[in-house]
Amino acid sequence: MRICAAQIRATKGDIKNNVAKHLKFIKAAAQHAVDFIIFPELSLTGYEPDLAKELAFTESDQSLKVFQILSNQHSLYIAIGLPIGTADLPRISMMVFHPMSTPRIYSKTFLHPDEEIFFSTGTNDFRVMDLALVKVAPAICYELSVTHHASTVAKQGADLYLVSVAKSQAGVGLARDTLTNIASNHGMSVVMSNCVGETAEFIAAGQSAVWSNEGKLLGQLGDSVEGMIVLDMDTMSVRQIPIVL
Repeated sequence: MRICAAQIRATKGDIKNNVAKHLKFIKAAAQHAVDFIIFPELSLTGYEPDLAKELAFTESDQSLKVFQILSNQHSLYIAIGLPIGTADLPRISMMVFHPMSTPRIYSKTFLHPDEEIFFSTGTNDFRVMDLALVKVAPAICYELSVTHHASTVAKQGADLYLVSVAKSQAGVGLARDTLTNIASNHGMSVVMSNCVGETAEFIAAGQSAVWSNEGKLLGQLGDSVEGMIVLDMDTMSVRQIPIVL
């Protein structure tokens, strides 16, 4: 199985253009025989907490149907970042489109304290996706720093820790150390997707990366470029794919 982290620069609140960029990345991933592509945290709207309630999607939003169509066409799992509306505050969510099946939603269960005035926590128990011979566990940004999160999915037999983030230069440095430990301590490979460019609160620093299940950093992207990094789970090899936009 080939797992791809997409590193994109989202346009603040511009869902139409952000969706179009996602589609270009997805089609490029399909051309390179990728099986699963993950985008950064809140990738459809950009990491804009103060706009999240206004821009929130419903779980059955028809504007997202295009992702299911591409998932079906290319037999490709697609994980996008978006706010999902609730009766209260929206949730920071990852919607995973499965080929010829119903999408599944994972919502961030551990919020950073700064996010608590803008978002509500996820209440679902969805942790591990059993995909053929690979068990994949999703995590969203701050959750990787909560030791209970990684240890829980490891006990459930996860082979791959799939992390969607929006992090600054300092945040990426801390995440790199944490994810190295998670990989080596729990025997899980790790794929992290970060964004680049300006967000509401910081400059996102990219460096989307891949670790082996022994904690070895296998490769990472730069801190300002858009592109993709792909892990082949069968050979534990990594390659980078530039994107022409």
